[in-house]
Amino acid sequence: MQLPASSRPDQNWLRAFMFTIFGTTALVISYFPLYYKEIGFSSAQIGYLYAVGPLISMFSNMIWSYTSDKYRTIKRIMNILIIGQLVTMLVLWQVSSFGVVLITISLFYFFYYPVYPLADTMAIQTAQRYGRSFTVIRVFGSLGYAFFALAIGYAVGAAGASATLAIGIGIGVFTLLCSFLLRDGVATKSEPVELSALLKILRSKEILWFFGCSFCLAIAHRMNEAFLTLTLSGLGAGEGLIGWSLMISAASEIPIFFLLSKYGDKMKELPLLGFASLMFALRFLLMSLASDPLSVLAVQSLHSITFGVFYVTAVRYITRIIPWQYRATGMALFIIFWSSASGLLSGAFGGLLFEAAGRTAFYLLAAFLAFVAFVGFLYRHLFAKPEDMNISGISA
Repeated sequence: MQLPASSRPDQNWLRAFMFTIFGTTALVISYFPLYYKEIGFSSAQIGYLYAVGPLISMFSNMIWSYTSDKYRTIKRIMNILIIGQLVTMLVLWQVSSFGVVLITISLFYFFYYPVYPLADTMAIQTAQRYGRSFTVIRVFGSLGYAFFALAIGYAVGAAGASATLAIGIGIGVFTLLCSFLLRDGVATKSEPVELSALLKILRSKEILWFFGCSFCLAIAHRMNEAFLTLTLSGLGAGEGLIGWSLMISAASEIPIFFLLSKYGDKMKELPLLGFASLMFALRFLLMSLASDPLSVLAVQSLHSITFGVFYVTAVRYITRIIPWQYRATGMALFIIFWSSASGLLSGAFGGLLFEAAGRTAFYLLAAFLAFVAFVGFLYRHLFAKPEDMNISGISA
C-alpha cells in the first residue's frame, strides 16, 4: 500500500533537489561557454575547457559511485560534492587567466559530474520504495532545467555574462540545503561489493554492445550540447532567445517522461533506443540546415523524442541488466560513456572542427554518428543470441 504524499517528505525533497541540480546543469552546459567568451577565450579554448570536465569525470564518477556502493550512502557523498562545487565556483569567480581557469574548472568538475548518477540511483531507490516510476521523480530535473534555462537567460541578458558564476553560487546554496534534507539510500544486507564481480559484468557482450552504441550517440549529443549556445549566438540570437531554446528542449521531455512511465514497460528497450538514435540523426541533420535562430528553436522540440526517449529507456535497461548491489557503479559507468568520454572527444575536437569546417560539417558528422548508433541498436535487437543477453551468470 502506497503512502499518501504528505507522509513521504523524502520524495518531495528529492524532487526539489532534482529541480535545483538541473538548474546547475543548465548553467554549466549552456552559459559557461558564454562566460568564457565574455572573458576573452577562443572557440578552441572553450572546447578544451568543456573537454577537461569529462576527462576528470571519467575518474571522479567511478571513485564517488564505488565509494557510495561500498559504504552504502548516497546522501553524505552528495553533501560533500555540492560543497565542493560551491567552493570551486567561488574560486572560479575570482580568476580569469586561461591556465588558472583550466585548473579551477577541473576541480569543479571533480565534484560536479558524480552528483547525477548518484541522484538517479537515489531516485530509482525512492521510486521503488513507494511503488512509483523513476520518471515521476526524474521529470523534476527537466522542469528545473527548463525553468533555470529561461530564467538564467534573462538574468544574464540583464546583468551580463559576468554574472554567470554569481547565479551558479546562488543555485548551489539552495541545492546544498535540499541535499541535507534528503533521505539516504536504503541500507540492505546485500552481498559485498567486489571489484572482480564488477569486472565480470563489464566483460559481458550485452554491456559492451550497449555502451558502444551509447558512446557513438553520446559524442553526437555532446557536440550539439557544447556548441548550441555558440551556434545560436553566431546566428544572431540574444541571451533571452537562447534561454527559450533551452527551455523548449527541456520542457519537451516532460510529456515523454510521463508517457514512458505509463507505457514504457510494455515496449522493448533496444527498439526504443534505436528509434531515439534515428531521431537524433534527423535532429542534427536539420541543425546543419538551420539558417536562423527560429529554425534552431523548432529543431529543439525534437529533444523530446531524442534525449527524452533515450535517457529514460537507457536507465530502465541498466536497472534490468546490472545487479542491484552495483547500481550506483553501473549508473556511473553509463555516465562515463554518455557524458565523460564522449564530452572529452566532442570538446577537444569539436571546437577545432567547428572553427575549421564550420557549423554545417560539424552537425553532419553528429548526424552520421547518431545513425551509426541506430544501426548498432537495431542489429543488437534483431540478431543477438539469447545466451548473450545474460550478464555473465551474475543474477540481479
